[in-house]
Amino acid sequence: MPLTFKPAFVEHYSTLTDFTKYKEAVLSFAPKAIRVNTLKTTVNDVKGRLEEQGWALASVPWCDEGFYVKHTDGRRDVSNTSEHEQGLIFIQKSVSMLPACALESKAGETVLDLCAAPGAKTTQMAAMMKNEGVLVANESTSARLKSLYANLQRCSVLNTVVTQHSGDRFPDAMLFDKILVDAPCSGTGLIKGMTQRSEETLRTWNLNMVRRLAKLQKRILRHAYSSLKPKGTLVYSTCSLEPDEDENVVEHLLEHSDAKLAAVDLPVKAEKKQWIKVWPQDQNTEGFFVAKFRKL
Repeated sequence: MPLTFKPAFVEHYSTLTDFTKYKEAVLSFAPKAIRVNTLKTTVNDVKGRLEEQGWALASVPWCDEGFYVKHTDGRRDVSNTSEHEQGLIFIQKSVSMLPACALESKAGETVLDLCAAPGAKTTQMAAMMKNEGVLVANESTSARLKSLYANLQRCSVLNTVVTQHSGDRFPDAMLFDKILVDAPCSGTGLIKGMTQRSEETLRTWNLNMVRRLAKLQKRILRHAYSSLKPKGTLVYSTCSLEPDEDENVVEHLLEHSDAKLAAVDLPVKAEKKQWIKVWPQDQNTEGFFVAKFRKL
């Protein structure tokens, strides 16, 4: 069945973007993407292995380890490959690679992934850190810890400690060089293709829910910033396209702290100020928002 857009949704999103182009974009599926796990293999090795099996790979412009993949017979699922089972690749939306690329975690740093499950960004950051330094992967929801643990194990992540705390109540026992807050959100950016998730997101969407989530996001972001070392870096991201959850949360932190915005300099087609907002019609991906802060 085709996706159903509530009149209130159409009216609201018509004020945010060209709704005709947006609707056309979200009715089609985004290309499948993978990220090579350099903790266990190399980009060239995986490219060779997958291409021998009939997979066509196209680079994700903002992530050297990221690729769009499609099988030549159009029927196979990359999740069924031995490369995925062995943890040589991680199936990850291309826009989901943006936050870790913006944060630029390095070996030897202390890094916090405040909302970590299921672990796509955690494993990406661990690879960027070459399994050196300390990476704390925090998740508030017990049911999501299983997938986080499984992905850390499958990808041979060794420098990571898993914790379970609410994002707005994470203990202040230590300060971090870098923090990623990929906040819980309405998920409106993931409306892409006629999927059960798209249908559910459209069905449950309402502005009251968005505003409730925005209040939580503000609390989480303020608390995360307090755990950042001086001259540290924090990246805030959502898979939402709602201003209340994106730009307004950024403005809230700027107004209630000494945080300064830093440019997110990545080769992605998006609305760009100092933050970036990717719309589905920009490049046939899901929607995403990323902002970067520095602490004085």
